[in-house]
Amino acid sequence: MTKQHKHPHEHPADGDSGQDEAFHQGDGGQASAGGDSDSLQAQLAEKEKEIAELKDKYLRTLAESENARKRIRQQSEESVRIQRESILRDLLPIIDNLERALAAARDGTDPKTILDGVQMTVRALLDFLRAQGVTPVASVGQAFDPARHEAVDHVASDAHPPNTVVDEFHRGYQIGERILRPARVSVAKDTGTNRRNDGENDASDLDNN
Repeated sequence: MTKQHKHPHEHPADGDSGQDEAFHQGDGGQASAGGDSDSLQAQLAEKEKEIAELKDKYLRTLAESENARKRIRQQSEESVRIQRESILRDLLPIIDNLERALAAARDGTDPKTILDGVQMTVRALLDFLRAQGVTPVASVGQAFDPARHEAVDHVASDAHPPNTVVDEFHRGYQIGERILRPARVSVAKDTGTNRRNDGENDASDLDNN
């Protein structure tokens, strides 16, 4: 009987089989890592694209906002300019009347004619002020009101109660409910007559009782 000899190369050793398996697993891990890297790169590129789009939208919005502010400012300035020109244009006929009055005075025209011309000019000015919402402030005979009057003198007056406006140095004006310029006035002060009269009346009343 012949003996069969086993050759060591006929069957792979267990160690060699483990090495091959580990090698193949290593290849799979590298492929998986490469796939994750590509996915991250794609996500990063997508985020960068979103950021660029948001930045572009922000810059466009900022530019539109700045343009809107410029348009509003220009429209406001234009509106103020038009209003100012309208007011000045309405003043020109009044200046014409004053110049005609001066020319008449230089030519020796009848004083009454000059006076009528000046009065007409004053009326035109008052009409102009009313058109702008400006009206005179009533003063003489009114009780002194520090919100509407500026007292520049106090005078003794038996004809007016104390703290009553007696005279007006220059007229006050208001626009709507707001005082544009207070009237400069003189105000009656207590002369003591009222107090003396009150005392005499009291004494008379005591005698009668």
